[in-house]
Amino acid sequence: MNSFSLQGKVALVTGAAYGIGFAIAEALAAAGAKIAFNCRGQHHMDEALKAYKEKGIDAKGYFCDVTDEEQVQKMVADIGNELGVIDILVNNAGIIKRIPMTEMSADEFRQVIDIDLNAPFIMTKAVIPGMIQKGHGKIINICSMMSELGRETVSAYAAAKGGLKMLTKNIASEYGEYNIQCNGIGPGYIATPQTAPLRETQPDGSQHPFDKFIIGKTPAARWGVPEDLMGPAVFLASGASDFVNGHILYVDGGILAYIGKQPK
Repeated sequence: MNSFSLQGKVALVTGAAYGIGFAIAEALAAAGAKIAFNCRGQHHMDEALKAYKEKGIDAKGYFCDVTDEEQVQKMVADIGNELGVIDILVNNAGIIKRIPMTEMSADEFRQVIDIDLNAPFIMTKAVIPGMIQKGHGKIINICSMMSELGRETVSAYAAAKGGLKMLTKNIASEYGEYNIQCNGIGPGYIATPQTAPLRETQPDGSQHPFDKFIIGKTPAARWGVPEDLMGPAVFLASGASDFVNGHILYVDGGILAYIGKQPK
């Protein structure tokens, strides 16, 4: 089981103030990693540091906009000086805008692409030189089922996550010879504050139609929880996955394997 240990490793998890990113950072810390994360605002930073402290995790927070190359380079340098050269990068920061394509402005489309696709490129570009120097590295991109599927109102998100899937494969192709593994995790529908409106009970007491739809489409018959991503993240961050590269691990309760129930 030693191959799953992250003892002494330095992990940077973007967007890890709460939700999926926080759960992944918590899992990496439990496996022994030193945790760094970023925030853009003081409020989120304060709340995140409080939450990490309550979990007994000595995480280090940095103010950084992951779409700003200069800020990213500074953060990576600061982490190197304060914690050590980054061994593990988790590109988790992301947004979604649920807007019909014909109603979405080009600027709104670009904003999603910038955060969900350009930022992982910028982050990865910043950490690879240090990983090459150390002789190893793990990069985990948080993709999505929308890397494989389309759905109404998420054209920008699906385009970004599909692009992130291929960026993952290309990073593996380009830097695998340096003992750098780049893989993705594709979460299914996860119960987080971001998806809470899709699970709210309706005013008449009925189940939200989308909640009913997702549970019906998932063989596990439930939403995922952030904790479902902990084991996969530790695996892909550890030596246990040293010959796994360019792979997207879908953690979706079986949705992508399932055609759906036959109508009665």
